[in-house]
Amino acid sequence: MILDDQRNMSRYQAVLPALAKIKAFLAEQPLASRAAGRHELDGDRLYVNIGDCSGKGREAARLEIHRRYVDVQIAFENCDVIGWKPLQECSQTTADYDAASDIGFFGDASNAWFDLVPGQFAILFPEDAHAPLAGTGPVRKAIFKVML
Repeated sequence: MILDDQRNMSRYQAVLPALAKIKAFLAEQPLASRAAGRHELDGDRLYVNIGDCSGKGREAARLEIHRRYVDVQIAFENCDVIGWKPLQECSQTTADYDAASDIGFFGDASNAWFDLVPGQFAILFPEDAHAPLAGTGPVRKAIFKVML
């Protein structure tokens, strides 16, 4: 998992080359002026879901994993709280991995929590179980999906 300021995004392009396209997309138009829904940057290889979400609180937020995609998450209106735990430490499967939707869920407790504030980004790899929307209140966020 990587958490950093968006101004430093270029530093991670060697790890995730798609960040160059994500940076270009972000430079075209502010996220706040984009409509909710899916926006394709490179078909299924790279797209973003923009959503108006509501926090569920830490107790209700479930750890999730993805195997085909890396998440690059950006909260641009209000703060998102995200739980994190290494996948290899997760043992309480609550929903088996579904390859069609690229998601599986765990009932384990998160090891750490972090605030994703506007101006930051988080990169969540397949080995990063994460519990988004663990705060309370509304949050508008972008979730870029980068195919491995």
